[in-house]
Amino acid sequence: MFRPLRTATPAFFGAALLLLPLAACSSGGDRPKADLAASRVTTIGVNAYLWRATLDTISFMPLLQTDSNGGVVVTDWYVNPQTPGERMKVTVSILDQDLRADAVRVAALRQVNQGGQWVAAPVQAATTQKLEDIILTRARDLRRAAVSG
Repeated sequence: MFRPLRTATPAFFGAALLLLPLAACSSGGDRPKADLAASRVTTIGVNAYLWRATLDTISFMPLLQTDSNGGVVVTDWYVNPQTPGERMKVTVSILDQDLRADAVRVAALRQVNQGGQWVAAPVQAATTQKLEDIILTRARDLRRAAVSG
């Protein structure tokens, strides 16, 4: 016997829409896998691991300016209590969204106190290189933790 088709009600469409995401999840292997540690998945303008690593590394220094979209962190002058006649100021620039060795650049200023006046003094290249290495190592550790966690 022939039965006429019933027209679908709004409730039917609402139920179908609710089930669509579940059907998409159960499709198996054809769905792209998300890389939780992808460097470009961020709400800031630069690599999130380098940004966090930079803040962690120089957290002992007073921050003067931070720009997460431009990738710049500038500290104020920091005097190490063990060497009160010397102070440092650091600028860290994150240059890329990828976690790469050349994506972070550190510039430092150093002054020494001579007769009550702060006078510019040279900064050893090894100092800025060491800070860059520390930031990169910390960023890689953060990424590793995000992938395995």
